[in-house]
Amino acid sequence: MSYKLNKWLILIIPTVTIGLWEYIRHEFLLSYISMELGNLLSPIIVFIVTIVFLTKLFSIMERSQQELTEAKAMQDVLLEREHIAAELHDGIAQSLFLLNVQLEQAHREQSEEHYNKLKAQVHQTNAYVREAIASLRSPIQVQGLRMEEQLKLFLDELSLRMDVTIHLRWKLEDELLPLKERIDLLLSIREALHNIKKHADADHIWIDAFPTEKGWYCCVKDNGVGFDNENLSRSEQFGLAMVQERAQNWNWHFDIERKLDHTYFRIQQHM
Repeated sequence: MSYKLNKWLILIIPTVTIGLWEYIRHEFLLSYISMELGNLLSPIIVFIVTIVFLTKLFSIMERSQQELTEAKAMQDVLLEREHIAAELHDGIAQSLFLLNVQLEQAHREQSEEHYNKLKAQVHQTNAYVREAIASLRSPIQVQGLRMEEQLKLFLDELSLRMDVTIHLRWKLEDELLPLKERIDLLLSIREALHNIKKHADADHIWIDAFPTEKGWYCCVKDNGVGFDNENLSRSEQFGLAMVQERAQNWNWHFDIERKLDHTYFRIQQHM
């Protein structure tokens, strides 16, 4: 049912209802129902029809409006991610390629050890940039999926790349967060899992998310060796900085703690 038709039905149904009631009352019921009783029944009948029919129409309109809002938000996110991917490709990736060419040309002037070290660093950075481009061009499909389902898709991919047992306990309903906040939460969890894969050497990962009395709580825990900023590349430090920035934008509390041979990556919100 279209938005325009819903609007017209909402306007017409009360008018038709009261008109039809008045016609039936005067033509067929006047000898059975007094004028005072008829006047009393008129608003009651309109109210009942409103509850039965118009409430459903209002729900349909609200759902349609919510879908339009989410679709627009999703489009904005996709456009922004595509823009970032294009900048990475046109800027950083091409610069790294040129740097690699220059290293080849400077090979005769550098020591073999220095040359190999620089080239390995360039290849590592280039691989990370290409991975970021691929991730941006295959964005999180939040629309039409629950957060838990989207996270399971990513965890399935992760389990193919590392030998790890993942324990997922997701009790956080999508309705508690707007679309963009759900996307940012999933991206933050992916950043935590990316760092575990790169550095932690963990064989167990626990992901817990549930509502609290004042908001919600999400934790990614692993039994790996942990990591610190000195062990992270500049790009990975930037990833954690992005998580911190998202936390500030959404008024989250974000922290990372190493305790009893486990690393805790925690995000929580207090309303």
